[in-house]
Amino acid sequence: MNKNKLMLFFKKESVFIIACILAIISCFFVNPSYKYFDYINWETLIILFVMMVIVQILYVSGIFDLIVFKLLNKVQNTRKLVFILVFLCFFTSIIITNDVALITFVPFAILTLKKAKSEDLLVFTIVLQTIAANMGSMLLPIGSPHNIFMYSVSGISFVSFIALLLPYVIVSFVFLLLLMFTISSKEITVSVVDDLDGGVMDGNFDIKNFFKNVFSGVDYFLLLTFVAFFILIGNLQNIPLICEICEKIVVGNELFCGIILSQIISNVPAGVMLSGFSTNYEAIIIGINIGGLGTLIASMANLISYKIFVKEFSNLKMRYIGVFSLLNVVLLVILVFVYFLSS
Repeated sequence: MNKNKLMLFFKKESVFIIACILAIISCFFVNPSYKYFDYINWETLIILFVMMVIVQILYVSGIFDLIVFKLLNKVQNTRKLVFILVFLCFFTSIIITNDVALITFVPFAILTLKKAKSEDLLVFTIVLQTIAANMGSMLLPIGSPHNIFMYSVSGISFVSFIALLLPYVIVSFVFLLLLMFTISSKEITVSVVDDLDGGVMDGNFDIKNFFKNVFSGVDYFLLLTFVAFFILIGNLQNIPLICEICEKIVVGNELFCGIILSQIISNVPAGVMLSGFSTNYEAIIIGINIGGLGTLIASMANLISYKIFVKEFSNLKMRYIGVFSLLNVVLLVILVFVYFLSS
């Protein structure tokens, strides 16, 4: 691998490299052993892999293209298009989880906006999709891994769980809705359906090349990024000093601990750690849910969107991070304000 290719790899897979470096550093504090395998959430990795394969099948077969053209023929302007793409993530994440919603609809949004010749809206749309998936998934315990865990350990009733997070879901919905009005209603012009890409749809089906294209399109570095973070998080949970610090500062500060800790190790392990030091589960649940806003690490769903986007538009990486950070921080501050109003 020459110098230019190496630099391109570092630029494109910066999150993966950072995750690996942090995981390796953590290994100096917790001796490597077979227990590392217990850190890894294999179910999550399998689900991610299967969903990526399904999305690639939809791409390679041309089915995505057909759906995109049918959508574009129904939608007249860019504002309505972005509205559909964003709120698809919001509502589907309630049932199929935020991760799966983004794996499915971020690639779909990229293809749709490219077909609509509206690439200028890509960064804004993907960022809003990510926020929508994270916030929509709060409504039900099954919407995200951290809520599934917290629902099981807290003993909170199903109705009470929904009631606890409903105000934040509603405010987030209104926030996203208001942002729709910042998008110009530019008329969409699309080429005829005959321009659909090849694959199964064009009659020249080659099963060998089909599966080659499917599996070569899977983002294996995203899966490895998750593995690195699982190892990092597992090691952090086994460092006595970190656990001791957490025990001293958590009680009475569950909300802010949930938010801050999520920014560092993501909201899933943050929920696991905090629930071991406090029984104020309501504050922890709110903290780790709104704590999914913020950094790319704050929620694994954030990383999924970022990786899918940067894989195709690495030149827009800094712009994406800038827009992502701004909108996430603004909504996070609003939701913290909602917490204090309702408490």
